[in-house]
Amino acid sequence: MRRLPDGWEPAQFERFEVSPVAPTIGAELSGLSLEHVDDELFAELDRALLEWKVLIVRDQPIDVAAQGALARRWGPLTDDQLIPNPGDAAQTDAITFERNDIVAGLENMWHTDGTFREQPPVCTILRAIEIPEVGGDTLFADMAAAWDNLDQELQGRAAALSARHDWSIGAYADKYGDELDKLRAEVPPVVHPVARPHPRTGRLTLFVNSGFTTELIDNHGQPIDDGDEMLHRLCRQAEIPEYHCRVRWAPNTVVIWDNQAVQHYGANDYYPTRRIMARASVSGG
Repeated sequence: MRRLPDGWEPAQFERFEVSPVAPTIGAELSGLSLEHVDDELFAELDRALLEWKVLIVRDQPIDVAAQGALARRWGPLTDDQLIPNPGDAAQTDAITFERNDIVAGLENMWHTDGTFREQPPVCTILRAIEIPEVGGDTLFADMAAAWDNLDQELQGRAAALSARHDWSIGAYADKYGDELDKLRAEVPPVVHPVARPHPRTGRLTLFVNSGFTTELIDNHGQPIDDGDEMLHRLCRQAEIPEYHCRVRWAPNTVVIWDNQAVQHYGANDYYPTRRIMARASVSGG
């Protein structure tokens, strides 16, 4: 189990305190405000995100504009809908959404957001506004640790393979059920390496997930014979507790995660009570 990419030394942070919540993933930061983030503070946050993959910052009573401004430090925002709404290109603020007795949470599967795109979202900033008295935690899995700890034979085989990702096998399939054929043509499946290098650190991550990955293919684009069994085994690596950190939300808790390094699972154990969050996702590329 290692936390850092090869050749990296742990950074020393001057603008906040770091308290690890698990050996390789997740850290609580204290002694800072996210309302107005200057260049020096952002540089430290960026480095901490690359090191810890999930950053948890408590007691941050910021609004959607400040949350959006922080996210835009990493790049342009997207609401990560399957088909972007008009005006999304100009999005500047976080988006508020609610789960309740009518709109149930569908995030209770291990997944990485947007792997069905050529460039999945870079990172996400999620802030709790109103949470249930009990339940509604979010779990994160370190997919670099998952890759490192595959057995040698499986890792060797997986390194030579790619995977096809398709939005229409997940929760979107029900959401857009009346338009599946049309939307499949507009957002066709994409292919990513099973061992995908992180775009900034170069560290290999296990880049398959049960939400959007449909099949394993060889270097000729052909499905492999035992692909279903192997894909199931690879996807289940996200379930291993040693790779996890768990966030118990409170109002004004902010979590920033590296979407290209982790998977997440939103526990839907609070239905039918209400949970209101604000999300700012940074588009890929």
